[in-house]
Amino acid sequence: MSALPQALHLTVTQSAIRTRRARAVRATLRVVHPEELARSLPLERSPLVLGRRDAAGIATLVHPTVSRRHVRLEWNRAGSVHLVRDLGSHNGSRVNGRQLATDNPVALTHGDTLQLGDVIAVYEIEPVEPVDDVMVSTEALPGNSVAMRRLRAAVARAGRDPSPVLLVGETGTGKEQVARELHRLSGRPGGLLSVNCAALSRELVESQLFGHVRGAFTGALTDHPGLFRAAHGGTVFLDEIGDLPVDLQPKLLRALQEGEVLPVGATRPVPVDVRLIAATNRDLTASVESGLFRRDLYARLAFWEISVPALRERRADLLGWIGRFNRRWMAERTGQTQAAPIDLSPAAAEMILLAEWPENLRGIGRLVHELASRAGQGRIEADELPAWLCRMTRPADPVVVSDAPPRPRPRRATPTPEELTTAMRERDGSVRAVARHYGRDRRQIYRWIEAYGLGEHRRGRR
Repeated sequence: MSALPQALHLTVTQSAIRTRRARAVRATLRVVHPEELARSLPLERSPLVLGRRDAAGIATLVHPTVSRRHVRLEWNRAGSVHLVRDLGSHNGSRVNGRQLATDNPVALTHGDTLQLGDVIAVYEIEPVEPVDDVMVSTEALPGNSVAMRRLRAAVARAGRDPSPVLLVGETGTGKEQVARELHRLSGRPGGLLSVNCAALSRELVESQLFGHVRGAFTGALTDHPGLFRAAHGGTVFLDEIGDLPVDLQPKLLRALQEGEVLPVGATRPVPVDVRLIAATNRDLTASVESGLFRRDLYARLAFWEISVPALRERRADLLGWIGRFNRRWMAERTGQTQAAPIDLSPAAAEMILLAEWPENLRGIGRLVHELASRAGQGRIEADELPAWLCRMTRPADPVVVSDAPPRPRPRRATPTPEELTTAMRERDGSVRAVARHYGRDRRQIYRWIEAYGLGEHRRGRR
């Protein structure tokens, strides 16, 4: 082949690769607040202007705090992330709790929050769009985020395979609910039996799992089948598998490989037909290297290894979880099937979205327990959220693309209580307007209000 055709072939090939890469990366803006505007906006290759004006090239967000032309989003040159620029909007734009300057575009990354006036959206990007499987229940595993659709796709693939499954994820991410859905999809006639390995007695753990015969040890007055035989035909879910004693791990491996268990005190193994699902919040590979977990058992458990995402990895689903927990809370305590929603102000919703949530869904349950009794009694502001939530909320600095430094907003000195009272009264109690007046973040205004005891001067409380 001559040099010219080779060069042409190389050029065409590189162009095709670039085209495939451009098509492979997908981005979506998921509007999450207020609830009535909730929607998913696919971001195509062409630039997009977001605003309330209904015209070509403008995605409509009909809300009084959104300007006609609010922000512009466009792909960077590499086609890997979006750049967002405020178009001189009246109420401003925020990325991860930070004000977006008009003259400086900011690069969005996966999971960033974008606030236009009082409308909040979460930016998500994914190299390959995960496809939901209709067999997986969205009631059991709810959420529209990329992370949850990816999880449901993994559960669908592993569901009908009888091989063991290892669920890996932080505490409180819902691993047991994933195990229940895997069991349902398996179609096994038996039930699902769950046990927390960390709660098992070290002296009796073998008996608890594999059973014992009468007289095997002091107190063994009758035969006991153990968890595995009790779950015959069904599924055993071993939570916190990383806490299983090392000396018992070979016996669990034998049960998996041979399909049989040896009860304590017995001389013959007993066949069992169970599917094993294990879960851990530890790094089992590190435990293997340190000798705390058997390598062969880990390999056997992880025929399917499914990562259950932390709540901060699925921010687009966060406010939906508050609604679910609120409905559950009301149903359990009052028997009502229709619960009044928890009405969050934009600042409160933003604070919840930006929190780290180390306790994951348990943290959401804790928050709803504190707020549910006030559902239907008016809007909840940011300064009314519990202090523990405020402590784990950290606004992130946006990535400014331009080399020019952002134009600083004028900052006034810390006001006296009298000055803040006057500023609040002149602006009809609007914290947003007062924040613009002082060139400060709204959270700082809330802190001043709380410190000075001026809550009665806020809008609607005069």
